[in-house]
Amino acid sequence: MLQGLTGWHFLIILAVILLLFGAAKLPALAKSMGQSARVFKGEMKAMKDDDTSKTDVTSAGTASSVEAPSTEVRTDAGGTTETKS
Repeated sequence: MLQGLTGWHFLIILAVILLLFGAAKLPALAKSMGQSARVFKGEMKAMKDDDTSKTDVTSAGTASSVEAPSTEVRTDAGGTTETKS
């Protein structure tokens, strides 16, 4: 798509952008685009964290319902071991 463009083409495009937006507005435009990108990145990370936390809660709930019953092993003061079921 951009294979036929040379350095002169990019200079002409840059000049048109400067004429349209003006030199004074370009730093503000770049700043607002950077802030927008930062907000978007933060929202994407929050969505990813929410998905992983929901997955962890779901897997923890199913794992606890599948666990086998535990057996209690006690050792008396005399050194004998008793197993209760």
